[in-house]
Amino acid sequence: MRHRPLGHTGLFVSELCLGTMTFGGSEGIWSKIGALQQPDAERLVGQALDAGINFIDTADVYAGGVSEQMTGQALRNLKVPRENVIVATKVFGQTGDGPNARGASRSHILDGVKASLRRLQLDHIDLYQLHGFDPATPIEETLRALDQLVRHGQVRYVGVSNWAAWQIAKALGIAERLGLARFASLQAYYTVASRDLERELIPMLRSEGLGLMVWSPLAGGFLSGKYGRGQERNPADGSRRIAFDFPPVDKDRAWDCIDVMRPIAQSHGVSVAQVALAWLLHQPQVTSIIVGAKRPEQLADNIAATQVTLSAGELDQIDKVSRLPSEYPGWMFERQGEYRRQQIADAVRGHGGTAS
Repeated sequence: MRHRPLGHTGLFVSELCLGTMTFGGSEGIWSKIGALQQPDAERLVGQALDAGINFIDTADVYAGGVSEQMTGQALRNLKVPRENVIVATKVFGQTGDGPNARGASRSHILDGVKASLRRLQLDHIDLYQLHGFDPATPIEETLRALDQLVRHGQVRYVGVSNWAAWQIAKALGIAERLGLARFASLQAYYTVASRDLERELIPMLRSEGLGLMVWSPLAGGFLSGKYGRGQERNPADGSRRIAFDFPPVDKDRAWDCIDVMRPIAQSHGVSVAQVALAWLLHQPQVTSIIVGAKRPEQLADNIAATQVTLSAGELDQIDKVSRLPSEYPGWMFERQGEYRRQQIADAVRGHGGTAS
């Protein structure tokens, strides 16, 4: 298990992150995602830690806060030293009936962090993330509230999830101007069959030095490889997609990707899911992939993906079937910037492989 710095920070996180959305769901949407109870959740946390995963991600809205409770209790029951685990959670979603029990306002953030710390049984949160963009709250108000949490020691680092590139860039500019804590990471949806963030978000992350945490790397189980094109899914198999068809996937495009990955998986003696995860691990901007599981064997299969090394030819095959169609202004950037990119490449070669 490799460990990578989280963006431009000195914090090293494992390349796989244990997601806890499957913990504690007993009703509504959460029951369709997972209903693991404390003993099973504890078993998965222990299995992840034993494999070298030091990163756990949850959120205050998962199972109405029960996921945070179970995560904190698991760490306590397993007697995990606090410095050995990086705990990430999120704030933004609705946590009560009142009009202010949601969003990214100072009020909701300050209330939210206290509630999360209590449920997690921790004295600080390593990575506190905004779960979404709040059009009702000025970004400056949000950033000042997050900075206060960092200065008071309740939170070590801050990040965002599901924001657009322009929103993050604007927030980074405000944080720099006011001397506030800057975002360390983005948590976003990214799969071999859904590469939308490569248009704007990946270039922004590369430019600004933010880490990337990937959620739903198997597209809600669609890329598991358990099914073929046109093959009916059996509810007895426990596929989440049957009851909860999310996130949205261009299914024809996804099947094309699976058709290419299946023989690659067979040649390596691994699952299609492991190839899909390995492809993400080969992407230079990816810091950590969030993997969730309902059963130990699922988690073991995901962990094994860290041992899969894809050749340049295999990566090229997957890239060809999954790459995004060219759109403006991307194709103009490619056309107009070619000469300058060549100049950079020539300069690097002229300095023995290092740019000055």
